[in-house]
Amino acid sequence: MEVLVTGGNGFVGHHVVDAMLDRGDRVRVLALPSEDTSRLEQRGVSIHRGDICRPETLVAPMAGVDAVVHLAAMMDVWRPMRDYVAVNVRGTENVCKAALAAGVRRFVHMSSSSIYGMQWDVPVEEHFALLPFPDPYPITKAEADKLVQRMIVDDGLPAAIIRPDQVLGPGDRMHFGRMADRVRAGKAVIVGRGENAIPLVYVTDVVQGLLLGVDHEDAVGEAFNIANDEPLTQRELYTAIAEELGVKPRLVSLPYRAFSAAAWLAERVPAGRYTWERPPLTRVGVAFAGSDMRFSVAKARTRLGYAPRVPLREGIRLAAAWYQGENPAPVTPAVHDPAVVLRTSER
Repeated sequence: MEVLVTGGNGFVGHHVVDAMLDRGDRVRVLALPSEDTSRLEQRGVSIHRGDICRPETLVAPMAGVDAVVHLAAMMDVWRPMRDYVAVNVRGTENVCKAALAAGVRRFVHMSSSSIYGMQWDVPVEEHFALLPFPDPYPITKAEADKLVQRMIVDDGLPAAIIRPDQVLGPGDRMHFGRMADRVRAGKAVIVGRGENAIPLVYVTDVVQGLLLGVDHEDAVGEAFNIANDEPLTQRELYTAIAEELGVKPRLVSLPYRAFSAAAWLAERVPAGRYTWERPPLTRVGVAFAGSDMRFSVAKARTRLGYAPRVPLREGIRLAAAWYQGENPAPVTPAVHDPAVVLRTSER
């Protein structure tokens, strides 16, 4: 199978590309002109320079491919809403239209569990309303998700939508790296009591969901949550990270409202002078850490045969080993099914 991966040079993208190559697919990656793609090139990946915001650059990489896995998105940078819309909404529309024009047989869009919002008190299912937190990333990911849904109905886009939880694993400098930095420095702070479930999923389970979206006939026209339905609490998460880093967990608890107010003030500081780096504290980050969120994977289990294979505690061990530089070579996680071998890699 010939597959184009947008965002294939990112954290999740590297894992997706590795899994596809390992199973014998031919892989192309759409990368920005300035990106360092040497690692991908060493594995024989065909690199196409372009930008999802520039439709004319999508024609050549899309020609002749069987499937597209759309991962490219703007996230975790402190930019105005219009920039997020340009990439996450209009850019997704450009990729969808290019796939339709090229006659691609399968299109897999990676959405996000953040599109549901954080106010549900029951496990969230795919038919729930999209009520994203008022932050550019979840808002624009929700709009992109709805756009793909419309194009499935109106234009016959042969798409599957994958909605993963927050992704954990080796190579994650954005989230796990920052949490580990705080734990190692003795500056980790619990939002509220810390007994709330944190929505995390190990990266190779996300890859599993994406590949099922590529391969499974029942995936077309549908959206699927991809999560680990045995979550850790906020306190368990930080305690496990501390244990793997070999440091004493120093966890201070502060009330949710106080945290949220502090985040509001932190967001005001860079207002009007956007930089690429988010403030150290944001309201959406506080809401994510302090909310009790669980996502149902019943639909993915029943329709696609998805099952989380890497327990989160094992995922933390692997991510911490990468973080500490103890395992520069790919590591193999312990999985529930001993017949399944999943490959992970550094970014």
